[in-house]
Amino acid sequence: MIRAVLAALAAAFWAESAAAVECRALDSGGNSFTICEVDATRADLRLFLRAPDGSILGQFPAVDRQLADEGRKLEFAMNAGMYHEDRAPVGHYIENGEEEMRVIASAGPGNFGLLPNGVFCIRDGRADVIETGDYLEQAPDCRFATQSGPMLVIDGALHPRFLEDSTSRYIRNGVGTSADGSRVVFAISENPVTFHQFGTLFRDVLKTPQALYFDGNVSRLYAPGIDRADGGFPLGPIVGIAVPAE
Repeated sequence: MIRAVLAALAAAFWAESAAAVECRALDSGGNSFTICEVDATRADLRLFLRAPDGSILGQFPAVDRQLADEGRKLEFAMNAGMYHEDRAPVGHYIENGEEEMRVIASAGPGNFGLLPNGVFCIRDGRADVIETGDYLEQAPDCRFATQSGPMLVIDGALHPRFLEDSTSRYIRNGVGTSADGSRVVFAISENPVTFHQFGTLFRDVLKTPQALYFDGNVSRLYAPGIDRADGGFPLGPIVGIAVPAE
């Protein structure tokens, strides 16, 4: 009996670790990207912003150290939404069911205010990119949520303000989700790209009907499985996957 229980626990451990995230290089339209796919029905996908004392975590190693207190480690992470100089989120933010920042529904300056923007919502067994107006209407019970903008893909269509001949190019990162919320695809460009090119990646190559821009120029990725650990100045919200440490 004890042997069977131990075998079941070991199987669960390896299943969680193996299913957490798969990252790979992808070339599309003359541009290079790193893609990380997540099964939201199995992964421990979370948002991280503050330590228990209220200070900003800001760095991937700080998140990893915090997870160590749970006997877990960081398997994947990416910056996840725009933030102010003090690293507080610009838009809506929920962590462990606690709202830190309300939804911002109005248009405004910068990429965040380029409506429609959206919310990345993590619930038990699923994660979804939801356009902000729909998010307010649906009022989903998100355990974690981060608002950013602009939307890259809305119901299978590119954001209406994206121009194919745009000259605005940056390193960009974002997230797309499947209709059933089970498949989550994170992407970061390895060379500067336009919004149109980045949105087209999610729509036509990654096949996600909803996709959200996280940021540009400050975009960073932590993926030890492919020996990637970007560093730099402190970040605001971070999305990550926790797995057993042993």
